[in-house]
Amino acid sequence: MNKFKRVYIEISNICNLQCSFCPVVERDKKIMPADMFKSIINNVAPHTEQVCLHLMGEPLAHPEFETIIKYCEEAGVRINLTTNGILLNRYKQLLSTSPAFHQINFSIHAFKDNFKNKDINPYLQDILNFSKESQEIRPELYINYRLWNIFETTTQNDSNSDILKTIGNFFETEIKEDIDVGNIKSKRIYKRVYLHFDSRFEWPSPLMPKQSETGFCHGLSSHIGIHADGTVVPCCLDKEARIDLGRMPEMSLSEILQGQRARAMKKGFEAKKLVEDLCQRCTYIKRFQPVKQAQAAI
Repeated sequence: MNKFKRVYIEISNICNLQCSFCPVVERDKKIMPADMFKSIINNVAPHTEQVCLHLMGEPLAHPEFETIIKYCEEAGVRINLTTNGILLNRYKQLLSTSPAFHQINFSIHAFKDNFKNKDINPYLQDILNFSKESQEIRPELYINYRLWNIFETTTQNDSNSDILKTIGNFFETEIKEDIDVGNIKSKRIYKRVYLHFDSRFEWPSPLMPKQSETGFCHGLSSHIGIHADGTVVPCCLDKEARIDLGRMPEMSLSEILQGQRARAMKKGFEAKKLVEDLCQRCTYIKRFQPVKQAQAAI
């Protein structure tokens, strides 16, 4: 079995915020027990380059977060953590010192989305101070500041403009606001600290109209997801486990990926066919289309 680039292990589907860009979770609220995570991570570790501790939910809100990280260290896996940063001060020492962390992504756009009339500066300063301090402690640690496309809306543009000025002043660097986000998704601003831009997208749903029965996706080849109850899904956007491939730790990852449903999906992707109904309704898959067309033209 080839290694995945990332395995998304949702340690909790509960979040301390409710962002407009994150859909409501319809599943029962669930926190993965630390002992269950240990069993899963030990099984998954040999098969992935990195592990992400979310699919839905806020990882830092897990009541046994420190134990989760200890198990990652013991398994020798690299963590790619995505957080809204609200609980940063609770774990900033662990985040800046644990060798398990390869990259930490702060969804900075989450603050204004939830607290439109609240001063963002104390929140932002905590993240900026942490970033500079952690670069001194672990210069190999990557840190990303995630912002939505700065040209999508006027309100968003004004909000991002203030954020970019604060970040630029802190790191004593000029950040141009006319970044061509169509060509530049990431910009280095300090050592291994980066700005990352992206556009909003629709989460696939059975209620969405069918798009196509043909196409390609990186699900099951570059990544998979594991929900808080252990259900394995082929894609990090399958938030409701519509495509249930099996459950860990009752089954091993190898057994699940050798299952009929997983093999049919992967074979379909290789033939540019979407065999699952949810995939046929997914609009995110269009992001991969130009790449495939370019490859076909070579």
